[in-house]
Amino acid sequence: MAKPKLRNAPDLSACAVPGDAIQVKVTPKSAKDGIDLQNGAIRISVTAPPENGKANEAVRIILAAAMGVAPSTLTLKRGQASREKVFVYEP
Repeated sequence: MAKPKLRNAPDLSACAVPGDAIQVKVTPKSAKDGIDLQNGAIRISVTAPPENGKANEAVRIILAAAMGVAPSTLTLKRGQASREKVFVYEP
């Protein structure tokens, strides 16, 4: 899988608090990868299809890039097969 390209990402470094839950709403199979803040909610669009965890991995990479942390420090805690996901930052 190619690395998702992300331009003009919002600065989410304030979310990089150890142990904090980060809720995101995901749109798989979109036209382009992107991240958007709407009324405090994080919405992530990925081009990856929602099969075999490809979309989840793409979301993890995009979220980590916006937060300025390594993707390996983000763990998907809830929403494996849902559009509503909860990641936890564990450095």
